[in-house]
Amino acid sequence: MTDTADIKDLLLSRIRDVPDHPEPGVMFKDITPLLADPGAFTALTDALAELVVRHGATKIVGLEARGFILGAPVAVRAGVGFIPVRKAGKLPGATLRQAYDLEYGSAEIEVHAEDLASGDRVMIVDDVLATGGTAEAAIQLVQRAGAVVSGLAVLMELGFLGGRTRLEPALAGAPLEALLTI
Repeated sequence: MTDTADIKDLLLSRIRDVPDHPEPGVMFKDITPLLADPGAFTALTDALAELVVRHGATKIVGLEARGFILGAPVAVRAGVGFIPVRKAGKLPGATLRQAYDLEYGSAEIEVHAEDLASGDRVMIVDDVLATGGTAEAAIQLVQRAGAVVSGLAVLMELGFLGGRTRLEPALAGAPLEALLTI
């Protein structure tokens, strides 16, 4: 399957809406049906890997937790390394840590600094771009480690939440690629 419209239709058909999750008024986009379908998961992996190759990435940073599920097979398909960005306190040894704000509070993520080096071109991969807080923190971590962000690739962007606008300054001209915009 190579037609972009066909891939988008396939991906959309495998994303389930779950009303009022995790709280009333929220329409959660559940990707587990997509992951359970080998054809759809392969199409998603191939589409994201093509973006990684096109933008010259040498490593993928995957954001906990669904960014791990998507980023690891994309890294294998693209022939690049995979670096997990975890919630604070989950990685052993020395890490770089970055705080960021959530809708209701704050959080921190971290990465092993030695996994990234100057000269690395990093594509950040995640499932959903919402408000952009986690992605912005990941961009800052990659830059603090001395690597270059070659782009951000997501399965879907929730355009109405404004994450793209928030991330444009941090990306400094690197592309933000969303396979689907909802």
